[in-house]
Amino acid sequence: MGILRAVTEIRNLRSTFRRYWVLPLLLAAAAAQVTPAAPSAAAPPVPYASVSQLNLVLSQLEQVSQSMQVNLAKLRIEKWKTDSNTKHGTQADVDSIERNLQMALPEIVGELRASPENIAATFKLYRNLDALYDVFGPVVESAGAFGSKDEFQSIQNDLNTLERSRRALAERMETLASTKEGELTQLRTQVRDLQAAAAPAPAPPKKVVVDDTEPPKRPAKKKTVPKPPKPTTPGSSTQKPNPATSSQPPAQQPQTQQQP
Repeated sequence: MGILRAVTEIRNLRSTFRRYWVLPLLLAAAAAQVTPAAPSAAAPPVPYASVSQLNLVLSQLEQVSQSMQVNLAKLRIEKWKTDSNTKHGTQADVDSIERNLQMALPEIVGELRASPENIAATFKLYRNLDALYDVFGPVVESAGAFGSKDEFQSIQNDLNTLERSRRALAERMETLASTKEGELTQLRTQVRDLQAAAAPAPAPPKKVVVDDTEPPKRPAKKKTVPKPPKPTTPGSSTQKPNPATSSQPPAQQPQTQQQP
């Protein structure tokens, strides 16, 4: 009962840890879009505290990997008191775990050591540990049900150590995600500032002056009315003879002939 309860409790933690892989991937994609390519620029130095934390996690993981390989090799699955299908299935799982521990895991750990704060490499290691745990858990359960007490106790301790390493790596992923999110926010701000500085200055607005003062009124011109002529009274003026008529002699009247 204690074994099943421990396994159930550990499996319930998976939903908590699996949510951490979404944000790191989104942040890595956004960083690739926002950050300009600069091959000649040197990568910023990794903080000492971050490197120390990673080295501690990887050291524990390498130790549990060695212990798992030794204890899995000691299993005598063919002597378990169960059917052949269960034996063959458990042996296939053990072979898969050993191949992962000997080939895949060392390569992923080396990639992460070379780039301690690489989110993609960190998530790759976490996903590999998650796959190991999914396969190793049923092997431990089968050893507790059908194997000897010593076999079960040894690999049970390995399972607990593997879970602690996976949890520590999940916490590190959460810390890196928060840090990268802050860096992305700062980068977006810098990009907006650069775009604003490179944009041409807007033209000054045209100033429209409205003159609402009324112009002074010109004085109206007075109309001049012609004065009527003065009336003439009789006798007040002498009639001047017309030189044209006075120069002609008076017309002679024709003479009438008298009849005898």
